[in-house]
Amino acid sequence: MKKSEKVEFVIEKLEALYPETPIPLDHTDEYTLLIAVLLSAQCTDERVNQVTPKLFATANKPEQMADIEVDAIRQIIRPCGLSPQKSKAISNLSKILIEQHEGKVPNNFNDLEALPGVGHKTASVVMAQAFGYPAFPVDTHIHRLIYRWTLSTGKSVEKTEKDCKRLFPESLWNKLHLQIIFFGREYCKARPHDPRTCPICTKIGRAELFK
Repeated sequence: MKKSEKVEFVIEKLEALYPETPIPLDHTDEYTLLIAVLLSAQCTDERVNQVTPKLFATANKPEQMADIEVDAIRQIIRPCGLSPQKSKAISNLSKILIEQHEGKVPNNFNDLEALPGVGHKTASVVMAQAFGYPAFPVDTHIHRLIYRWTLSTGKSVEKTEKDCKRLFPESLWNKLHLQIIFFGREYCKARPHDPRTCPICTKIGRAELFK
């Protein structure tokens, strides 16, 4: 199967399985989405959604969050892991939003990635899901699936993102990002994974998966 045919197959299969793509992280605006995505680093969305109600009941605006002690934030977000780093980042980025952006989340990559705790993947999710900007956020899970499907070499997350943007139509990037996440959770997990029962790997999975 040609790579272009594989791409079409993936698009058609994901659209059939996931015609609707609700954002998995609970939020009410750009700021709460940014905080939720930051918390999701090395943590499940389910766990984040368990933690953020208490956090956002305490503070759901930069002005409120900036007034809270870092240790108080850390105690709330502890179940998400990496709480010392994440609590400092949440506090500091909230202050920066007030000082430099009139309390609003910036809608460009440069300003987002300049915020503490916000890398390219987090910025891409915010740009895509909060502002509707075409982006293709690639985390380790999407990286794994795109490699399994022989659509990228798997050498780096950055290379996978470039390949995804080259292969898939820009108009589908934001939706595909979520569709691939949903598919990975349901059919194509890291472990255990039987490619013979995976609706996509059975067609275009790497040969070594079946050994």
